[in-house]
Amino acid sequence: MHRLLRAVTVAAATLALLAVPVAAQAQDTAVYYVALGDSYSSGSGAGPYAEAVCQRSLKAHPSLLAVELGAEFTFMACGGATTDDVLAVQVQALDAETDLVTIGIGGNDIGWTEAITACITPFQNCTPAIQEAERKATEELPAKLDAVYIEIETRAPDAEVVVTGYPRLFAARNTCDAFGSISIAEQQRMNVGADVLSAVIQETAEAHGFTYVDVRDEFTGHEVCSQQPWLHGFTLIDVPYHPKASGHGAGYLPAVLGAL
Repeated sequence: MHRLLRAVTVAAATLALLAVPVAAQAQDTAVYYVALGDSYSSGSGAGPYAEAVCQRSLKAHPSLLAVELGAEFTFMACGGATTDDVLAVQVQALDAETDLVTIGIGGNDIGWTEAITACITPFQNCTPAIQEAERKATEELPAKLDAVYIEIETRAPDAEVVVTGYPRLFAARNTCDAFGSISIAEQQRMNVGADVLSAVIQETAEAHGFTYVDVRDEFTGHEVCSQQPWLHGFTLIDVPYHPKASGHGAGYLPAVLGAL
């Protein structure tokens, strides 16, 4: 068991033996949790939204985790966020009292949305866009992640930090999505790009002593074009290529809980 849950358990057991008022117990045992990141952390696509501009969903895995832990929760993740946004705004919620930080960031820094858009555009070769995203992931993203992680370490020196990755998007067995405009080969190529991004985030997170949560196994069998997808495919009525509520509740949440 990791130190966060162990600390909460020990504190609760100790206080149960003491004649301490209930209010004081709650104050002493509270877990102060801050969630940082982009749309995969804010819950874009999961709905309903407690905050519309950033699409912070009540069914996003940070919201669910806060309930599971009974934590004092500050939700800073925001749809569309980059590492620069985390540094400029989101980290301000951290301080020395923070016990737990989760963060999922990096996809917007490498132009992943642009690569997906290229692949769903008929008669367009999206390989160059994927290659450019991979180049940014390997050559530019590590330094950007380092800057974010150092700031987290500085502002919340005693916090347990959990870094969440991204799932592969496509089942890559048929062409059900986007009116059949994404070939199986393109789906496979996008999944390779997702693996490159995951590897970069994992290596950088672990270099800082953070816990990396890889959700690719959890989402295997639940990608776009699978029988029970946990991700939206091409859609005009929701947020495409983002986890549904099921992806957060059955994919991300158990993976994060298993890491604590």
